[in-house]
Amino acid sequence: MSTPPTPVMQRLVLIVAVLSAFVAFLDGTVITVALPAITRELGGGIVTQQWVMDAYLITLGSIILLAGSLSDVFGRKRVLFWGVVGFGVSSLICAVAPTAGVLIGARALQGVAGALLVPSSLALILSAFSGPAQAKAIGSWTAWTSTAFLAGPLIGGLLVDLVSWRLVFAINVIPIAVTLFFLARLPHDRPAAPGSRVDVIGAVLGIVGLGLPVFALIEQSRFGWTSPVIIVPACVGVVSFVLFIVHERRTAQPMMPLSLFRVRNFSVGNVSTFLVYGALSLGTFLLAVFLQQVAGYTATLAGLSMLPTTIISIALSTQVGRLAGKYGSRFFMLVGPIVAGAGFFLLLRLSSTADYWSEVFPGIVVFGLGMTITVAPLTSAILGSIEPARAGIASAVNNAVSRVAGLISVAAAGLIVGANLDVDGFHRAAIVTGVLLVLGGIVSGIGIVNPRRSDAPEKAPTAA
Repeated sequence: MSTPPTPVMQRLVLIVAVLSAFVAFLDGTVITVALPAITRELGGGIVTQQWVMDAYLITLGSIILLAGSLSDVFGRKRVLFWGVVGFGVSSLICAVAPTAGVLIGARALQGVAGALLVPSSLALILSAFSGPAQAKAIGSWTAWTSTAFLAGPLIGGLLVDLVSWRLVFAINVIPIAVTLFFLARLPHDRPAAPGSRVDVIGAVLGIVGLGLPVFALIEQSRFGWTSPVIIVPACVGVVSFVLFIVHERRTAQPMMPLSLFRVRNFSVGNVSTFLVYGALSLGTFLLAVFLQQVAGYTATLAGLSMLPTTIISIALSTQVGRLAGKYGSRFFMLVGPIVAGAGFFLLLRLSSTADYWSEVFPGIVVFGLGMTITVAPLTSAILGSIEPARAGIASAVNNAVSRVAGLISVAAAGLIVGANLDVDGFHRAAIVTGVLLVLGGIVSGIGIVNPRRSDAPEKAPTAA
């Protein structure tokens, strides 16, 4: 933004950032309850269900680094606008899809649009806030976007049961329209820096280098690691990603400046992100499966079992963000993951009946408290360490790390629990989850440095 933002403008920025990210998060949670109804109407069975989910995840994971770079080159408002419009159009195509193929294609388009939303929304916050106010704003963003995880299954279930699964997608039009209304009231982006351009070669190598491994990680559960359908994309993807790194080191205007990783809080924070979000994906995924397949919970009750985590996040994230802005993120990033890990160690009490109040609830509450202490300070430490001009790609890198960590941990779930999930298998998974969380806290406690009160964001070295 060309002039220092006023408090009114800052509130407007926060509203736009929350709404745009909320749309993407809501869609990810409502779709799961709609899958059986979709296949009843459009056919295709489990394959259709998998691809309705996977098409979104693959394109999102492939495009996210490019999306962050576009945000830095062309401006947050412009990229956010096209992301919101694209998400709205693809949502409407999903809602009227006559066949499973059309629905899957529209979900892929949703993934592309979704990749434009989250990095740009966080970059918008970083460009409008600084210092303690920035940490508090990120806490507010975390709190309000968490409502998507609370509202998603409930809204989706009601729409599917009372009207149609198609409204699960059509309902996106409402928050999208509100977002566009407020987005139009933001000032124009700063003009692009002279000579700035998109790193086309890096974009292609990045898309292939992320997209094909993401495809392999998702589909290995269906085809197995020895299948050519998995081996070939995985190998091509890894080679492409290596070439991407080599290219980024040599090009004058890289899509992802490797100098970002010379900033201590950015590199250490992303290691912690990998550990924490890998644990989060593994633990919550297997807990939901265990409660249904072993303990006999319904899908709705299994989903609602995590409700305390969301409520704690909504209630406390803004306050935690404010405190992290005042005192620094290090303490919160040390203590939060360790507390969250203790929550999963409490879940070692689970039996085959999994009584909710005595066996599940205590661990979920402690886990939720730990994650709430962690998330906003973690995001603030990583993104606050980078100059605002590179906030888009910094946010995209952090999002890519968290998503890849989740995919790897879920793909490894079978190695941890064995062929069939039982009580012993879940206990092993709970131990692994807890250990990963504790390691994330230790890494943060050792590596994160609180900036001095007068410090500006650390500028990455210009030489890549």
